Amino acid sequence: MKQEIQAHNNVLELIGNTPLIKLNNITSGMKGNYFAKVEAFNPGHSTKDRIALHIIEEAERKGILSPGDTIIETTSGNTGFSIAMVSIIKGYECVLAVSSKSSKDKIDMLKTMGAKVYVCPAHVSADDPRSYYEVAKRLHNEINGSVYINQYFNELNIDAHYHTTGPEIWNQTAGKITHLVACSGTGGTISGTARFLKEQNPEIKVIGIDAYGSVLQKYHQTRQFDANEIYPYRIEGLGKNLIPTATDFDQIDAFIKVTDESSAHAARELAKTEGLFVGYTSGAAMQGLKQLEEEGIFSEEDNIVVIFPDHGSRYMSKIYNDEWMEQQGFTDAKSQDTVGIEYIK
Repeated sequence: MKQEIQAHNNVLELIGNTPLIKLNNITSGMKGNYFAKVEAFNPGHSTKDRIALHIIEEAERKGILSPGDTIIETTSGNTGFSIAMVSIIKGYECVLAVSSKSSKDKIDMLKTMGAKVYVCPAHVSADDPRSYYEVAKRLHNEINGSVYINQYFNELNIDAHYHTTGPEIWNQTAGKITHLVACSGTGGTISGTARFLKEQNPEIKVIGIDAYGSVLQKYHQTRQFDANEIYPYRIEGLGKNLIPTATDFDQIDAFIKVTDESSAHAARELAKTEGLFVGYTSGAAMQGLKQLEEEGIFSEEDNIVVIFPDHGSRYMSKIYNDEWMEQQGFTDAKSQDTVGIEYIK
């Protein structure tokens, strides 16, 4: 019998269907069963592949995008990489407004993927003309034939996860999931996934991870935007200094805040205990999980799924760089590596 060549037509066919991996060592002594949805297994190494493909293909379907057009987006890095990847395959130009808080690794990757990158100051207000939101809007107005993805205010951000991430987790857990824990930035991942899961079982609890210096937790509690909550923080792709409409706050039961330092250490701990080399935001998700367990909200029978949104390679100049950790004041005796590099002369 003649065998057929088994090959994907292009890299985009690898998006989605990421694995669910049981956490064993880092959760030792914690009540419950813990599973990580590891989005680094997407070809662009992050959950943002899902929204990039979905939003662009919807724009094509509606006739908004034509070959040769320019796609513009604001990004902390991961969405930009995913959009650049999709643009290469589909024949679009890619222009990205990036926060200066993004790691040098991310910015270099965007350039490598053929994107035109504008690096904008991170610690300015959202309506400042230098902010990456306003720069993206200006570029959209200046460039003919451009489409602004606008992930923070695009309902398709939610839809992408409603149609993919949610069903995947439901099927992978055989419907036995009791809690979903996920970071909230644009809010698309947690909102779309939660919307699907709660339709299957309204008893599933959804907890968002927020950063100190972000307005999301207080807005969820009060439905009031409080600018006094805003101050600089280091975690990328988590928290916000505005309220994204791509966050469906009604789908989220509670938020918990994590610090820059504890999140960095949690990411490094995941590498050393579970062999999972994940990003800064994934460390934040793990740290939030620890804090929730300490609060006693989980039982031994619970099945908790945490979403790890991206890969550690995006943070080699930050949380996985000892000098950077020391510069932030994040290094202490507890965090020192027990192994290192020895040069043989």
